[in-house]
Amino acid sequence: WSQCLLQGTLVLLSHGQVDRTEVIRSSISPVFSKVFLVDYYFEEVQRLRYELHDISSAHNGLRDTDFLGAMECTLGQIVSQRKLTKALLKQGNSTSKCFITVTSEELSGNDDYVELSFSARKLDDKDFFSKSDPFLEIFRINDDGSGSLVHRTETVMNDLSPVWRSFKVSLNTLCSGDHDRQLKCTVYDWDSNGKHDFIGEFHTTFKEIRTDLDGRQMQWDCINPKYQMKKKNYRNSGVVVLNHCKVIKMYSFLDYIMGGCQIQFTVAIDFTASNGDPRNSCSLHYIHPYQPNEYLKALVAVGEICQDYDSDKMFPVFGFGAQIPPDFKVSHDFAVNFDEDNPECSGIQGVVEAYQSCLPKIQLYGPTNIAPIIQKVASSASEEMHTKEAMEYFILLILTDGVITDMADTREAIVHASHLPMSVIIVGVGNADFSDMQMLDGDDGILRSPKGEPVLRDIVQFVPFKDFKHASPAALAKSVLAEVPNQVVDYYNAKAIHPKCLSDYNESSRAFSP
Repeated sequence: WSQCLLQGTLVLLSHGQVDRTEVIRSSISPVFSKVFLVDYYFEEVQRLRYELHDISSAHNGLRDTDFLGAMECTLGQIVSQRKLTKALLKQGNSTSKCFITVTSEELSGNDDYVELSFSARKLDDKDFFSKSDPFLEIFRINDDGSGSLVHRTETVMNDLSPVWRSFKVSLNTLCSGDHDRQLKCTVYDWDSNGKHDFIGEFHTTFKEIRTDLDGRQMQWDCINPKYQMKKKNYRNSGVVVLNHCKVIKMYSFLDYIMGGCQIQFTVAIDFTASNGDPRNSCSLHYIHPYQPNEYLKALVAVGEICQDYDSDKMFPVFGFGAQIPPDFKVSHDFAVNFDEDNPECSGIQGVVEAYQSCLPKIQLYGPTNIAPIIQKVASSASEEMHTKEAMEYFILLILTDGVITDMADTREAIVHASHLPMSVIIVGVGNADFSDMQMLDGDDGILRSPKGEPVLRDIVQFVPFKDFKHASPAALAKSVLAEVPNQVVDYYNAKAIHPKCLSDYNESSRAFSP
Protein backbone atom coordinates (compact mmCIF):
# COMPACT_ATOMS: atom_id res chain seq x y z
CA TRP A 1 0.00 0.00 0.00
CA SER A 2 2.90 2.34 0.52
CA GLN A 3 3.25 2.42 -3.26
CA CYS A 4 -0.36 3.21 -4.16
CA LEU A 5 -3.23 5.53 -3.42
CA LEU A 6 -6.55 3.82 -2.77
CA GLN A 7 -10.08 4.62 -3.76
CA GLY A 8 -11.46 2.38 -1.05
CA THR A 9 -14.76 1.23 0.39
CA LEU A 10 -15.28 -0.92 3.48
CA VAL A 11 -17.99 -3.57 3.55
CA LEU A 12 -19.51 -5.20 6.64
CA LEU A 13 -20.89 -8.70 6.17
CA SER A 14 -22.88 -10.90 8.53
CA HIS A 15 -24.85 -13.66 6.76
CA GLY A 16 -24.64 -11.53 3.62
CA GLN A 17 -23.75 -7.89 3.11
CA VAL A 18 -24.99 -5.66 5.91
CA ASP A 19 -23.79 -2.32 4.63
CA ARG A 20 -20.81 -0.51 3.17
CA THR A 21 -19.07 2.78 3.70
CA GLU A 22 -18.64 5.71 1.42
CA VAL A 23 -15.67 5.70 -0.97
CA ILE A 24 -12.50 7.43 0.24
CA ARG A 25 -10.38 8.57 -2.69
CA SER A 26 -6.60 8.86 -2.87
CA SER A 27 -5.78 7.73 0.66
CA ILE A 28 -3.59 5.01 2.16
CA SER A 29 -5.02 5.52 5.67
CA PRO A 30 -8.74 6.11 5.13
CA VAL A 31 -11.06 7.08 7.99
CA PHE A 32 -14.63 6.17 7.12
CA SER A 33 -17.52 8.25 8.42
CA LYS A 34 -20.17 5.59 7.74
CA VAL A 35 -21.57 4.04 10.92
CA PHE A 36 -22.75 0.43 10.86
CA LEU A 37 -25.79 -0.13 13.05
CA VAL A 38 -25.98 -3.72 14.34
CA ASP A 39 -28.38 -5.18 16.90
CA TYR A 40 -26.46 -6.86 19.70
CA TYR A 41 -27.67 -10.13 21.28
CA PHE A 42 -25.69 -11.44 24.18
CA GLU A 43 -27.04 -14.98 23.69
CA GLU A 44 -25.85 -15.28 20.09
CA VAL A 45 -22.47 -15.56 18.39
CA GLN A 46 -22.78 -12.79 15.82
CA ARG A 47 -20.00 -13.32 13.31
CA LEU A 48 -18.94 -10.28 11.31
CA ARG A 49 -16.64 -9.88 8.33
CA TYR A 50 -15.17 -6.56 7.20
CA GLU A 51 -13.86 -6.39 3.63
CA LEU A 52 -11.77 -3.57 2.16
CA HIS A 53 -12.02 -3.01 -1.59
CA ASP A 54 -10.12 -0.74 -3.98
CA ILE A 55 -12.49 0.48 -6.64
CA SER A 56 -12.23 2.18 -10.00
CA SER A 57 -13.96 5.47 -10.70
CA ALA A 58 -16.41 3.71 -13.02
CA HIS A 59 -17.26 0.81 -10.72
CA ASN A 60 -20.72 -0.74 -10.53
CA GLY A 61 -21.22 -2.74 -7.36
CA LEU A 62 -18.40 -4.79 -5.84
CA ARG A 63 -17.82 -7.15 -8.77
CA ASP A 64 -15.23 -4.95 -10.48
CA THR A 65 -13.22 -4.05 -7.36
CA ASP A 66 -9.82 -5.21 -6.17
CA PHE A 67 -10.09 -7.10 -2.90
CA LEU A 68 -7.50 -5.72 -0.46
CA GLY A 69 -8.19 -7.78 2.63
CA ALA A 70 -10.72 -8.85 5.23
CA MET A 71 -11.06 -9.09 8.98
CA GLU A 72 -13.36 -11.50 10.77
CA CYS A 73 -14.48 -11.21 14.36
CA THR A 74 -17.56 -11.44 16.53
CA LEU A 75 -19.65 -8.53 17.71
CA GLY A 76 -18.95 -9.71 21.25
CA GLN A 77 -15.23 -9.17 20.70
CA ILE A 78 -15.79 -5.63 19.50
CA VAL A 79 -18.12 -4.54 22.30
CA SER A 80 -16.00 -6.16 25.01
CA GLN A 81 -12.90 -4.30 23.83
CA ARG A 82 -14.71 -1.17 22.55
CA LYS A 83 -11.83 -0.68 20.09
CA LEU A 84 -10.61 -3.71 18.17
CA THR A 85 -7.52 -3.61 15.93
CA LYS A 86 -6.66 -6.62 13.78
CA ALA A 87 -4.57 -7.30 10.70
CA LEU A 88 -6.36 -7.64 7.40
CA LEU A 89 -6.17 -11.09 5.84
CA LYS A 90 -5.53 -11.40 2.11
CA GLN A 91 -6.73 -14.18 -0.19
CA GLY A 92 -5.71 -17.53 1.26
CA ASN A 93 -5.81 -16.06 4.80
CA SER A 94 -2.26 -14.77 4.60
CA THR A 95 -1.63 -11.85 6.95
CA SER A 96 -1.08 -8.46 5.37
CA LYS A 97 0.85 -5.51 6.82
CA CYS A 98 -2.35 -3.51 7.00
CA PHE A 99 -4.64 -3.15 9.98
CA ILE A 100 -8.26 -2.22 10.54
CA THR A 101 -9.61 -0.59 13.69
CA VAL A 102 -13.27 -0.89 14.64
CA THR A 103 -14.75 1.10 17.51
CA SER A 104 -18.10 0.44 19.13
CA GLU A 105 -20.47 2.43 21.24
CA GLU A 106 -23.89 1.57 22.62
CA LEU A 107 -26.63 3.79 21.28
CA SER A 108 -29.14 5.47 23.53
CA GLY A 109 -32.12 4.74 21.31
CA ASN A 110 -32.55 8.34 20.17
CA ASP A 111 -33.32 8.10 16.45
CA ASP A 112 -33.85 11.82 15.83
CA TYR A 113 -31.86 13.54 13.10
CA VAL A 114 -30.37 16.99 12.93
CA GLU A 115 -30.00 19.03 9.76
CA LEU A 116 -26.94 21.28 9.79
CA SER A 117 -25.49 23.82 7.41
CA PHE A 118 -22.10 25.54 7.78
CA SER A 119 -20.17 28.24 5.97
CA ALA A 120 -16.86 29.98 6.61
CA ARG A 121 -15.32 33.43 6.20
CA LYS A 122 -11.78 34.58 5.47
CA LEU A 123 -10.08 31.19 5.69
CA ASP A 124 -6.28 31.04 5.32
CA ASP A 125 -5.08 30.65 1.75
CA LYS A 126 -2.95 27.51 1.41
CA ASP A 127 -2.49 27.53 -2.36
CA PHE A 128 0.14 29.53 -4.27
CA PHE A 129 -1.61 30.05 -7.60
CA SER A 130 -5.26 29.98 -6.46
CA LYS A 131 -7.37 30.12 -3.35
CA SER A 132 -7.84 27.26 -0.89
CA ASP A 133 -10.28 24.44 -1.67
CA PRO A 134 -11.80 23.95 1.80
CA PHE A 135 -13.84 21.11 3.27
CA LEU A 136 -15.05 20.56 6.84
CA GLU A 137 -14.84 17.40 8.95
CA ILE A 138 -16.80 16.81 12.16
CA PHE A 139 -15.56 14.26 14.71
CA ARG A 140 -17.35 12.88 17.75
CA ILE A 141 -14.97 12.58 20.70
CA ASN A 142 -15.33 9.13 22.27
CA ASP A 143 -15.07 8.21 25.94
CA ASP A 144 -11.44 7.12 25.47
CA GLY A 145 -10.50 10.46 23.90
CA SER A 146 -10.34 9.15 20.34
CA GLY A 147 -12.34 10.74 17.55
CA SER A 148 -14.89 9.13 15.21
CA LEU A 149 -15.57 10.86 11.91
CA VAL A 150 -19.24 11.85 11.75
CA HIS A 151 -19.43 13.84 8.52
CA ARG A 152 -17.19 15.19 5.81
CA THR A 153 -18.57 18.00 3.65
CA GLU A 154 -17.98 18.38 -0.04
CA THR A 155 -15.00 20.43 -1.20
CA VAL A 156 -15.71 23.98 -2.33
CA MET A 157 -13.09 24.84 -4.91
CA ASN A 158 -11.10 28.07 -4.97
CA ASP A 159 -13.08 29.87 -2.24
CA LEU A 160 -11.92 31.34 1.09
CA SER A 161 -15.53 31.96 2.20
CA PRO A 162 -17.20 28.65 1.29
CA VAL A 163 -20.84 27.76 1.86
CA TRP A 164 -21.13 24.00 2.31
CA ARG A 165 -24.30 22.07 1.47
CA SER A 166 -26.61 21.21 4.36
CA PHE A 167 -26.56 17.63 5.58
CA LYS A 168 -28.51 15.37 7.89
CA VAL A 169 -27.02 13.14 10.57
CA SER A 170 -28.63 11.17 13.39
CA LEU A 171 -28.07 12.40 16.92
CA ASN A 172 -26.80 8.91 17.77
CA THR A 173 -24.07 9.29 15.16
CA LEU A 174 -23.33 12.92 15.96
CA CYS A 175 -23.04 12.69 19.73
CA SER A 176 -24.32 9.26 20.85
CA GLY A 177 -27.41 11.04 22.13
CA ASP A 178 -25.26 13.01 24.62
CA HIS A 179 -25.76 16.71 23.91
CA ASP A 180 -22.71 17.60 26.03
CA ARG A 181 -20.30 15.29 24.19
CA GLN A 182 -17.36 17.14 22.66
CA LEU A 183 -17.28 17.60 18.89
CA LYS A 184 -14.10 18.47 17.03
CA CYS A 185 -14.50 20.35 13.75
CA THR A 186 -11.54 20.59 11.37
CA VAL A 187 -11.12 22.56 8.15
CA TYR A 188 -8.71 21.39 5.44
CA ASP A 189 -7.56 22.64 2.07
CA TRP A 190 -8.13 19.78 -0.37
CA ASP A 191 -5.23 18.54 -2.52
CA SER A 192 -5.54 16.03 -5.37
CA ASN A 193 -2.64 13.94 -4.02
CA GLY A 194 -4.58 13.20 -0.83
CA LYS A 195 -2.20 15.24 1.36
CA HIS A 196 -4.68 17.88 2.45
CA ASP A 197 -3.41 21.04 4.16
CA PHE A 198 -4.65 21.76 7.68
CA ILE A 199 -6.31 25.19 8.01
CA GLY A 200 -7.73 25.14 11.52
CA GLU A 201 -10.09 23.59 14.04
CA PHE A 202 -12.53 24.33 16.83
CA HIS A 203 -14.44 22.40 19.49
CA THR A 204 -18.12 22.56 20.35
CA THR A 205 -21.05 20.43 21.57
CA PHE A 206 -24.49 19.80 20.20
CA LYS A 207 -25.85 21.68 23.21
CA GLU A 208 -23.89 24.73 22.09
CA ILE A 209 -24.92 24.25 18.46
CA ARG A 210 -28.56 24.36 19.53
CA THR A 211 -28.09 27.50 21.62
CA ASP A 212 -30.59 30.23 20.77
CA LEU A 213 -28.71 33.48 20.13
CA ASP A 214 -31.83 35.60 19.57
CA GLY A 215 -31.59 35.25 15.80
CA ARG A 216 -27.82 35.76 15.61
CA GLN A 217 -25.66 33.11 13.95
CA MET A 218 -23.44 30.89 16.06
CA GLN A 219 -19.83 31.12 14.93
CA TRP A 220 -16.41 29.82 15.98
CA ASP A 221 -12.85 30.95 15.44
CA CYS A 222 -11.01 28.42 13.30
CA ILE A 223 -7.70 27.98 15.13
CA ASN A 224 -4.38 26.62 13.90
CA PRO A 225 -2.52 25.75 17.18
CA LYS A 226 0.93 26.13 15.55
CA TYR A 227 0.14 29.65 14.35
CA GLN A 228 -1.40 30.48 17.71
CA MET A 229 1.86 29.57 19.49
CA LYS A 230 4.22 31.29 17.03
CA LYS A 231 2.38 34.47 16.11
CA LYS A 232 1.84 37.13 18.77
CA ASN A 233 -1.02 38.87 17.02
CA TYR A 234 -2.63 35.70 15.72
CA ARG A 235 -6.41 35.81 15.97
CA ASN A 236 -7.69 32.96 13.83
CA SER A 237 -7.39 31.24 10.47
CA GLY A 238 -10.93 32.14 9.57
CA VAL A 239 -14.38 31.90 11.08
CA VAL A 240 -16.83 28.99 10.71
CA VAL A 241 -20.51 29.95 10.85
CA LEU A 242 -23.53 27.78 11.63
CA ASN A 243 -26.17 28.81 9.11
CA HIS A 244 -28.89 26.33 9.98
CA CYS A 245 -29.73 23.81 12.69
CA LYS A 246 -32.97 21.86 12.72
CA VAL A 247 -33.83 18.77 14.76
CA ILE A 248 -35.96 16.32 12.79
CA LYS A 249 -38.11 13.97 14.82
CA MET A 250 -37.80 10.39 13.56
CA TYR A 251 -40.85 8.27 14.26
CA SER A 252 -40.69 4.51 14.69
CA PHE A 253 -42.62 1.76 12.93
CA LEU A 254 -44.74 1.30 16.04
CA ASP A 255 -45.49 5.03 16.17
CA TYR A 256 -47.19 4.66 12.79
CA ILE A 257 -48.89 1.34 13.58
CA MET A 258 -50.22 2.59 16.92
CA GLY A 259 -51.32 5.76 15.17
CA GLY A 260 -53.69 3.70 13.03
CA CYS A 261 -51.61 2.88 9.95
CA GLN A 262 -52.90 -0.32 8.33
CA ILE A 263 -50.82 -2.84 6.40
CA GLN A 264 -52.66 -3.70 3.20
CA PHE A 265 -51.43 -7.20 2.34
CA THR A 266 -51.83 -8.45 -1.25
CA VAL A 267 -50.81 -11.85 -2.64
CA ALA A 268 -49.84 -12.69 -6.24
CA ILE A 269 -49.36 -16.34 -7.27
CA ASP A 270 -47.48 -17.74 -10.27
CA PHE A 271 -49.66 -20.07 -12.35
CA THR A 272 -47.27 -20.61 -15.26
CA ALA A 273 -46.86 -24.04 -16.84
CA SER A 274 -43.32 -24.46 -15.50
CA ASN A 275 -44.89 -25.29 -12.12
CA GLY A 276 -46.10 -28.60 -13.53
CA ASP A 277 -49.58 -30.10 -13.79
CA PRO A 278 -51.26 -29.59 -10.36
CA ARG A 279 -52.67 -33.12 -10.61
CA ASN A 280 -49.15 -34.54 -10.66
CA SER A 281 -47.47 -35.08 -7.29
CA CYS A 282 -44.24 -33.57 -8.71
CA SER A 283 -45.97 -30.24 -9.40
CA LEU A 284 -45.18 -27.26 -7.21
CA HIS A 285 -48.95 -26.64 -7.12
CA TYR A 286 -49.83 -30.21 -6.09
CA ILE A 287 -52.29 -30.20 -3.17
CA HIS A 288 -51.23 -32.95 -0.79
CA PRO A 289 -53.89 -33.88 1.76
CA TYR A 290 -51.45 -33.68 4.69
CA GLN A 291 -48.42 -31.69 3.53
CA PRO A 292 -48.78 -28.10 2.23
CA ASN A 293 -46.78 -27.25 -0.88
CA GLU A 294 -44.14 -24.49 -0.94
CA TYR A 295 -46.60 -21.89 -2.20
CA LEU A 296 -48.86 -22.51 0.78
CA LYS A 297 -45.98 -22.61 3.25
CA ALA A 298 -44.63 -19.25 2.10
CA LEU A 299 -48.07 -17.68 1.85
CA VAL A 300 -49.08 -18.71 5.37
CA ALA A 301 -45.71 -17.85 6.95
CA VAL A 302 -45.74 -14.26 5.67
CA GLY A 303 -49.50 -13.78 5.79
CA GLU A 304 -49.85 -14.73 9.44
CA ILE A 305 -47.48 -11.90 10.36
CA CYS A 306 -49.08 -9.25 8.14
CA GLN A 307 -52.65 -10.08 9.12
CA ASP A 308 -52.10 -8.69 12.61
CA TYR A 309 -51.72 -5.20 11.12
CA ASP A 310 -54.90 -5.23 9.04
CA SER A 311 -58.11 -4.70 11.02
CA ASP A 312 -60.58 -6.17 8.51
CA LYS A 313 -58.30 -9.06 7.49
CA MET A 314 -59.54 -8.96 3.90
CA PHE A 315 -56.71 -9.71 1.48
CA PRO A 316 -56.75 -9.28 -2.32
CA VAL A 317 -55.29 -12.34 -4.09
CA PHE A 318 -54.27 -12.34 -7.75
CA GLY A 319 -52.81 -14.86 -10.15
CA PHE A 320 -50.61 -14.46 -13.21
CA GLY A 321 -49.45 -16.56 -16.17
CA ALA A 322 -52.61 -18.70 -16.57
CA GLN A 323 -55.42 -19.11 -19.08
CA ILE A 324 -58.62 -18.34 -17.20
CA PRO A 325 -62.31 -19.04 -17.83
CA PRO A 326 -64.56 -18.43 -19.58
CA ASP A 327 -62.55 -17.73 -22.77
CA PHE A 328 -59.23 -19.06 -21.41
CA LYS A 329 -57.14 -16.09 -22.44
CA VAL A 330 -53.83 -15.54 -20.67
CA SER A 331 -54.01 -13.11 -17.75
CA HIS A 332 -51.28 -11.68 -15.56
CA ASP A 333 -53.46 -10.06 -12.91
CA PHE A 334 -56.69 -12.04 -12.47
CA ALA A 335 -58.59 -12.39 -9.19
CA VAL A 336 -58.03 -15.87 -7.79
CA ASN A 337 -61.64 -15.90 -6.54
CA PHE A 338 -62.71 -14.84 -10.07
CA ASP A 339 -64.50 -11.77 -8.68
CA GLU A 340 -62.71 -8.89 -10.38
CA ASP A 341 -64.84 -6.32 -8.52
CA ASN A 342 -63.93 -7.79 -5.14
CA PRO A 343 -60.74 -9.89 -5.25
CA GLU A 344 -60.44 -9.95 -1.44
CA CYS A 345 -60.44 -13.13 0.61
CA SER A 346 -61.38 -13.35 4.28
CA GLY A 347 -58.32 -14.08 6.39
CA ILE A 348 -55.33 -16.20 5.48
CA GLN A 349 -57.51 -19.29 5.50
CA GLY A 350 -59.73 -17.63 2.91
CA VAL A 351 -56.65 -17.01 0.76
CA VAL A 352 -55.67 -20.68 1.05
CA GLU A 353 -59.17 -21.87 0.10
CA ALA A 354 -59.38 -19.50 -2.89
CA TYR A 355 -56.00 -20.74 -4.13
CA GLN A 356 -56.97 -24.39 -3.80
CA SER A 357 -60.36 -23.98 -5.47
CA CYS A 358 -58.83 -21.94 -8.31
CA LEU A 359 -56.36 -24.59 -9.48
CA PRO A 360 -58.83 -27.01 -11.17
CA LYS A 361 -60.52 -24.14 -13.04
CA ILE A 362 -57.51 -22.67 -14.84
CA GLN A 363 -54.93 -23.79 -17.39
CA LEU A 364 -51.31 -23.13 -16.39
CA TYR A 365 -49.55 -21.28 -19.17
CA GLY A 366 -47.09 -18.37 -19.31
CA PRO A 367 -44.95 -16.30 -19.56
CA THR A 368 -43.84 -15.14 -16.09
CA ASN A 369 -44.78 -11.45 -16.13
CA ILE A 370 -45.05 -9.67 -12.78
CA ALA A 371 -45.05 -6.00 -13.86
CA PRO A 372 -48.87 -5.94 -14.32
CA ILE A 373 -49.53 -7.02 -10.74
CA ILE A 374 -46.99 -4.53 -9.34
CA GLN A 375 -48.71 -1.79 -11.35
CA LYS A 376 -52.14 -2.87 -10.07
CA VAL A 377 -51.12 -2.59 -6.41
CA ALA A 378 -49.17 0.61 -7.15
CA SER A 379 -52.41 2.15 -8.46
CA SER A 380 -54.05 1.63 -5.05
CA ALA A 381 -50.94 2.88 -3.24
CA SER A 382 -50.95 6.00 -5.43
CA GLU A 383 -54.46 6.87 -4.22
CA GLU A 384 -53.28 6.52 -0.63
CA MET A 385 -50.26 8.72 -1.30
CA HIS A 386 -52.50 11.65 -2.25
CA THR A 387 -54.22 11.57 1.16
CA LYS A 388 -50.90 12.67 2.72
CA GLU A 389 -51.75 10.68 5.84
CA ALA A 390 -50.13 7.58 7.33
CA MET A 391 -53.19 5.37 7.09
CA GLU A 392 -52.38 2.58 4.63
CA TYR A 393 -49.08 0.97 3.59
CA PHE A 394 -49.16 -1.75 0.92
CA ILE A 395 -47.19 -5.00 0.96
CA LEU A 396 -47.26 -7.15 -2.16
CA LEU A 397 -46.15 -10.78 -1.75
CA ILE A 398 -45.24 -12.38 -5.09
CA LEU A 399 -44.77 -16.16 -5.16
CA THR A 400 -43.07 -17.40 -8.33
CA ASP A 401 -41.26 -20.51 -9.52
CA GLY A 402 -38.96 -19.01 -12.14
CA VAL A 403 -37.06 -16.09 -13.50
CA ILE A 404 -39.42 -13.38 -14.73
CA THR A 405 -39.64 -12.69 -18.45
CA ASP A 406 -40.61 -8.99 -18.32
CA MET A 407 -37.54 -7.74 -16.45
CA ALA A 408 -37.47 -4.32 -18.14
CA ASP A 409 -41.15 -3.61 -17.38
CA THR A 410 -40.70 -4.93 -13.86
CA ARG A 411 -37.75 -2.62 -13.19
CA GLU A 412 -39.81 0.30 -14.49
CA ALA A 413 -42.74 -0.68 -12.25
CA ILE A 414 -40.53 -1.02 -9.16
CA VAL A 415 -38.87 2.37 -9.73
CA HIS A 416 -42.34 3.93 -9.96
CA ALA A 417 -43.55 2.04 -6.86
CA SER A 418 -40.52 3.23 -4.85
CA HIS A 419 -42.21 6.66 -4.69
CA LEU A 420 -45.34 5.13 -3.12
CA PRO A 421 -46.28 3.67 0.29
CA MET A 422 -45.50 0.17 -0.89
CA SER A 423 -43.07 -2.74 -0.47
CA VAL A 424 -42.63 -5.83 -2.65
CA ILE A 425 -41.66 -9.25 -1.30
CA ILE A 426 -40.72 -11.94 -3.81
CA VAL A 427 -40.36 -15.58 -2.74
CA GLY A 428 -38.79 -17.93 -5.27
CA VAL A 429 -40.47 -21.36 -5.08
CA GLY A 430 -38.81 -24.54 -6.34
CA ASN A 431 -35.23 -25.22 -7.42
CA ALA A 432 -34.82 -22.80 -10.31
CA ASP A 433 -31.74 -20.58 -10.66
CA PHE A 434 -32.90 -17.27 -9.20
CA SER A 435 -29.57 -15.45 -9.51
CA ASP A 436 -31.03 -12.92 -11.98
CA MET A 437 -33.77 -12.07 -9.50
CA GLN A 438 -31.25 -10.71 -7.02
CA MET A 439 -30.87 -7.55 -9.09
CA LEU A 440 -34.43 -6.54 -8.11
CA ASP A 441 -33.35 -6.56 -4.49
CA GLY A 442 -31.27 -3.41 -4.07
CA ASP A 443 -28.74 -5.05 -1.73
CA ASP A 444 -26.06 -5.36 -4.45
CA GLY A 445 -26.34 -1.90 -5.92
CA ILE A 446 -29.01 0.57 -6.98
CA LEU A 447 -31.84 -0.79 -9.14
CA ARG A 448 -32.55 1.41 -12.15
CA SER A 449 -35.29 1.53 -14.75
CA PRO A 450 -34.36 0.79 -18.38
CA LYS A 451 -34.15 4.59 -18.85
CA GLY A 452 -31.60 4.87 -16.04
CA GLU A 453 -33.87 6.31 -13.33
CA PRO A 454 -32.84 4.95 -9.90
CA VAL A 455 -35.26 3.71 -7.27
CA LEU A 456 -36.08 6.37 -4.71
CA ARG A 457 -35.70 3.77 -1.95
CA ASP A 458 -35.11 0.03 -1.73
CA ILE A 459 -38.57 -1.58 -1.57
CA VAL A 460 -37.90 -5.12 -2.84
CA GLN A 461 -36.89 -8.13 -0.78
CA PHE A 462 -36.21 -11.39 -2.62
CA VAL A 463 -35.54 -14.79 -1.03
CA PRO A 464 -35.51 -18.31 -2.50
CA PHE A 465 -37.74 -20.66 -0.50
CA LYS A 466 -35.18 -23.45 -0.81
CA ASP A 467 -32.93 -21.55 1.61
CA PHE A 468 -35.60 -22.10 4.28
CA LYS A 469 -36.77 -25.58 3.27
CA HIS A 470 -35.52 -27.12 6.49
CA ALA A 471 -36.11 -24.10 8.71
CA SER A 472 -39.21 -23.06 10.60
CA PRO A 473 -41.82 -20.90 8.83
CA ALA A 474 -40.91 -18.14 11.27
CA ALA A 475 -37.40 -18.01 9.81
CA LEU A 476 -38.75 -17.34 6.32
CA ALA A 477 -41.17 -14.69 7.59
CA LYS A 478 -38.45 -13.01 9.62
CA SER A 479 -36.19 -12.89 6.58
CA VAL A 480 -38.65 -11.42 4.10
CA LEU A 481 -40.31 -9.02 6.53
CA ALA A 482 -37.19 -7.78 8.32
CA GLU A 483 -36.83 -4.71 6.12
CA VAL A 484 -40.50 -3.70 6.06
CA PRO A 485 -40.54 -1.61 9.30
CA ASN A 486 -37.65 0.53 8.04
CA GLN A 487 -39.25 0.81 4.59
CA VAL A 488 -42.46 2.08 6.19
CA VAL A 489 -40.59 4.59 8.35
CA ASP A 490 -38.32 5.71 5.50
CA TYR A 491 -41.30 6.42 3.25
CA TYR A 492 -43.28 8.48 5.76
CA ASN A 493 -40.26 10.34 7.11
CA ALA A 494 -39.15 11.25 3.59
CA LYS A 495 -42.61 12.63 2.92
CA ALA A 496 -42.62 14.42 6.31
CA ILE A 497 -45.83 12.57 7.18
CA HIS A 498 -46.25 12.20 10.93
CA PRO A 499 -48.17 9.39 12.64
CA LYS A 500 -51.74 10.27 13.42
CA CYS A 501 -52.15 11.07 17.09
CA LEU A 502 -53.65 8.26 19.12
CA SER A 503 -56.39 10.67 20.14
CA ASP A 504 -57.32 10.94 16.45
CA TYR A 505 -57.45 7.19 16.10
CA ASN A 506 -60.97 5.83 16.30
CA GLU A 507 -60.44 2.52 18.07
CA SER A 508 -64.04 1.45 17.62
CA SER A 509 -63.77 1.63 13.82
CA ARG A 510 -60.27 0.12 13.71
CA ALA A 511 -60.52 -2.57 16.31
CA PHE A 512 -57.82 -5.22 15.93
CA SER A 513 -58.82 -8.84 16.03
CA PRO A 514 -56.94 -10.98 18.54
